[in-house]
Amino acid sequence: MSIEKIEKTENQLLDEAQLSLNLIEAQYFLKNTRDQKNAKSLVILVNGIELAGKGESVKQLREWVDPRYLRVKADAPNIFKQNQTFWQPYAPFIPAEGQIMVMFGNWYSDLLITALHVSKPLDETLFDAYVEDMRSFEQDLKNNHVDVVKVWFDLSWKSLQKRLDNMKPSEVHWHKLHGLDWRNKKQYDNVQKLRQRFTDDWTVIDCEDEKLRDQQFAQHILRALEHCPEHLSQNKTKWKQATVPEPLLAPANKAVNQENYKAEFKKLSLKVAEALRFDDRKAIIVFEGMDAAGKGGAIKRIVKNLDPREYDIHTIAAPEKYELRHPYLWRFWTKLQTDEDITIFDRSWYGRVLVERVEGFANEVEWQRAYEEINRFENDLVNSQTVVIKFWLAISKDEQEVRFKAREETPHKRFKITADDWRNREKWDGYLDAAADMFEQTSTVHAPWHIIATNDKYMARLEVLRTILKQLSAD
Repeated sequence: MSIEKIEKTENQLLDEAQLSLNLIEAQYFLKNTRDQKNAKSLVILVNGIELAGKGESVKQLREWVDPRYLRVKADAPNIFKQNQTFWQPYAPFIPAEGQIMVMFGNWYSDLLITALHVSKPLDETLFDAYVEDMRSFEQDLKNNHVDVVKVWFDLSWKSLQKRLDNMKPSEVHWHKLHGLDWRNKKQYDNVQKLRQRFTDDWTVIDCEDEKLRDQQFAQHILRALEHCPEHLSQNKTKWKQATVPEPLLAPANKAVNQENYKAEFKKLSLKVAEALRFDDRKAIIVFEGMDAAGKGGAIKRIVKNLDPREYDIHTIAAPEKYELRHPYLWRFWTKLQTDEDITIFDRSWYGRVLVERVEGFANEVEWQRAYEEINRFENDLVNSQTVVIKFWLAISKDEQEVRFKAREETPHKRFKITADDWRNREKWDGYLDAAADMFEQTSTVHAPWHIIATNDKYMARLEVLRTILKQLSAD
């Protein structure tokens, strides 16, 4: 919303009792959208000049609404880390459907503190690139039913100095969050210059009049609460199906000699462990493929010579209900919050464009939109010193049947086979089509797909290890 429009619609003081009632009604309306076709949550990013009244406006908002359903997260800003995406510190706190979260500390405050405090200042190109990435992230949130409201509380230099003169000693510690000297005019001007590079799509509130400031903020939040349109479920354009790669239609049958396999595996497994252990970057290894294609066996061989404390393995199943109330990628963002340098996924975020597409759990808008969301997600990881290695393990339909029957007849493997596994064979061609689109849309320079298509599990394991070594040395 433009500043001009704000002045026309919010430059009036409303009856506080009526405003409070409207806010509470809208708050409960939002809360009751959970699991509905118009469900959404609200993230409110609060930034601005110190002593402009950010805290006072949020405090007043909390008095006007039901405080039990307005969460507030306040953090000191952090300088960006080379091995962490800008969204990782905040991803766990993205609210679920029906919830409201106010973030005093957020990715924009981190951007400002980084630009102001790093020894080598961010040039305009890099600063603007961060802003563009942030807006893309916010658009992905919005597409996944999280509205992002961004409010900058502005204050003139003269008024700031006056408020500093009148500040109570007990309040001083709250106004050192940016580590800035607000008596320094040059620093103030620098903050204003930097924020103008990203606030053209923000609500900017002039905070000279404190009462009007609080009302403008509350009225803006009210409108965001009231806007809950139904989600789109169909695209206007027809999807163009990609061609299924030949290796998926006819996996190799050549078997590796067992004696050669053992010798080669011993050598490769040691090299892989050493390469993963001593690489300065984090590694994320993703496995997708048909049931019984050998994902678990390949993972077991990757970690053969690693200490269990060096890696983490996530086996991905259908999302829980609380996860469904968050953006689709949220349950994967939250699995990347640890300090583990090696993370392995047995199935992954690609479920949105595979099983959810084929089984109809995701509508066409959701799965078709997911390709670009995933590409941005992986690109952010790669730009944060992470290697993303993706495998598709392919076997023939006949070989899958053989392995299914073997599982049923092997006591310690019976748990691996279910009635759903047999039923899914009926949609074999649908999964091949989904995989073909996935390769075409998400095999990128920074995170390419590696197709291992063989009916020999030993050959597949060796090829997985060779590919890991190759990508680690190439990236």
